Amino acid sequence: MDKSFASDWALIQAFLAVADCGSLSAAARRTGQSQPTLGRQIRQLEQNLNASLFTRHARGLALSAHGQAILPHARKMQAAMRDIDLTVAGRDADLSGTVRITASQVVAQYILPSVIAALRQDYPTIAIELVATDSTDNLLFREADIAVRMYRPQQLDIVTRHLGGIRIAVCAAQSYLDRHGVPQSVDDLRDHALVGYDQSDLILQGMQALGVTASPEWFATRCDDQPTYLELVRAGCGIGFMQEMLIRRDPMIRTLDLGFDIPPLPVWLAAPSATRHTPRVALVWTALEQWLAPFIS
Repeated sequence: MDKSFASDWALIQAFLAVADCGSLSAAARRTGQSQPTLGRQIRQLEQNLNASLFTRHARGLALSAHGQAILPHARKMQAAMRDIDLTVAGRDADLSGTVRITASQVVAQYILPSVIAALRQDYPTIAIELVATDSTDNLLFREADIAVRMYRPQQLDIVTRHLGGIRIAVCAAQSYLDRHGVPQSVDDLRDHALVGYDQSDLILQGMQALGVTASPEWFATRCDDQPTYLELVRAGCGIGFMQEMLIRRDPMIRTLDLGFDIPPLPVWLAAPSATRHTPRVALVWTALEQWLAPFIS
């Protein structure tokens, strides 16, 4: 019994990372640790529990029966540590320190740098960590203090505020339009090269909502990475669908009026309720509300 309780939190974290990711290599990328370190931690936990927690297969590691049995209890430990962390953070009254912000690649690359520069100028004691990702970071596990989301988070214990929407426009590089002409309607798009997404079906869903029966074959060029998508349109690969505020600042790209409006992309701020009102998080939250306003309709 003593051996069972000899397993410290670091070993449980390693177990959860491997269980979630399915391999040591993927878990190493997620945690920032090396594969050998994670391997040693898993072996130490297995030794402490006197049980094999994973089985090897062609694609990596799968939970054994023992691993599946302890997984719910490890999750409870994770939740308890999260609550402890949030409780302590929520009582931090110091204005100096670090605030970690997560946002989509487009927002992080094209909007937030100027916002963060202004914030740092006014409040030099606050350090900012910016995570540019289109994946969903878990606010409740302190992967970020504030998130700028393009959807409303549904997790419990999360405070949210709807800031408005970013307008989406049909657009193309002037170089493309000079070669192929300017479409005047949705039907004209069938005669043009379109730039779409690869794995994401967001553009397809938007077109279908407007009554346009589209398929992936419509897109002559496909890419899910948003900054690269912008450059593909900018280079003249075809007609694309982009945030209007990016088009306005780029003289090489022209907005097209095809007779319909695309619903704006909603913008939400989100933060754990336990830390939302700590002084430095509250200050950054307010700054984001103020300085994001010019980009949002």
